[in-house]
Amino acid sequence: MTAAPPTGSCHSKTKRCDHAAVGVLISSPAGLLVFERVRFPVGIAPVAGHVDQHGGPEQAARAEVAEEVGLTVTSLHLLTTAWRPNRCRRPTSDRAGHHWSIYRAEVSGQIRPSTKEVRAPRWLSPEPLQQHAHRTAAYAAGRLSEEQFIAEPGLEPVWVRFLHELQLVTLPDDTLNLIEKVL
Repeated sequence: MTAAPPTGSCHSKTKRCDHAAVGVLISSPAGLLVFERVRFPVGIAPVAGHVDQHGGPEQAARAEVAEEVGLTVTSLHLLTTAWRPNRCRRPTSDRAGHHWSIYRAEVSGQIRPSTKEVRAPRWLSPEPLQQHAHRTAAYAAGRLSEEQFIAEPGLEPVWVRFLHELQLVTLPDDTLNLIEKVL
């Protein structure tokens, strides 16, 4: 049911999954900064990416903010860490999943989205953010086809539980568990 990573993504110059990821929540009075992902995984999400060669999660968080939305991090605060069994487009020789470090960041500068990674950046207030969580729940429950979810995505599934735990969206436990199955 979950959109699969693109086929042919295992060529030699493709980076391998390091199973370490960061997510960065950037807020303003208008809401949470999110965007539609251009590449797999499908969904609306905050800034995120692999730790890779960045040296560590904090350095990766700063780099991903600059790479994806062109902003400079002025303050970074770790909110939570957790393992999530989410797949990514990178090849891996073992299990799917990432150890996530989720940060809240204060930033400076003007949003300059990466056209390779970001489509339709926007600030979402709590109500539209909740509506996108419900759309992801509908997809996980089979009430939306994969094609419908790709055409008009909800939240990227891996983000729903994080945003719930951070009290930015609210869903029942059984719905959260259903969404975990489409990671």
